[in-house]
Amino acid sequence: MKIDASKPLEYSTEENSNKIFGFWVFLGAEIALFATLFTVYFVMVDRFASGPSGPDLFEIGPVMIETLLLLTSSFTIGLAVHAMRHGYQKAMMVFFGLTLLMGLGFLGIEITEFVTYVHEGATLQTSGFLSSLFVLLGTHGAHVSFGFLWGAAILIQLKRQGINPATANKSFIFSLYWHFLDVVWIFIFSFVYLKGLM
Repeated sequence: MKIDASKPLEYSTEENSNKIFGFWVFLGAEIALFATLFTVYFVMVDRFASGPSGPDLFEIGPVMIETLLLLTSSFTIGLAVHAMRHGYQKAMMVFFGLTLLMGLGFLGIEITEFVTYVHEGATLQTSGFLSSLFVLLGTHGAHVSFGFLWGAAILIQLKRQGINPATANKSFIFSLYWHFLDVVWIFIFSFVYLKGLM
C-alpha cells in the first residue's frame, strides 16, 4: 500500500481517496431520499383529517435543545478531525465521544417527543400530515441511530489501532455523514418545526 505523505492521512492512499469519493456518491443518493421525504411532507402538511396540526403538537423548547445538541456535535466532530490530522489521538477520541453523546441526547429527546405525540392521539394512521411527519423524522432519527453505532465502532478501532490511514479514512467519512445529518436537521427545524408553528 503506497502512502502519499503530502496528503492528509485520510486521503493518503488511492484506496482511501476512492472510498471518500464513493461516499460522496452515496450522500448524493441520501439527498435524493430526503428530498423525496420533504416533498411528500409538503404535499401532506395541510391534510390533518380529524387529527392535530403542527401548532397543536410542536413545542419549541425540546426542538431547540435537539438543534443545539446536533449543531454542537457537528462542531465537535470537526474538532475530532482536526485533532486526527495533528496526530492527537486522545483529543480526537474525546471529541469523537462527545459527538456520540450529543447524538444520543438528541435521540432521547426525539423518542420522548414521539411517545408524547402518540399519547396525544397523533399516530401514523391519524392523518396524511402525521404519517409524512413520522416518516421524515423517523428516517432522520434512524440515520442518527445508525451513526451512533457506526461511530462507536470506529471509536473502539481508534482505541485498539490508533490513528492510521484506515482509521483516519473511516473517521473522516463518518464526519461527512454526521455533517450531512446536521444539514438535514437544519431543513427539518426550519421547514417543519418553525414553519409548522406559524
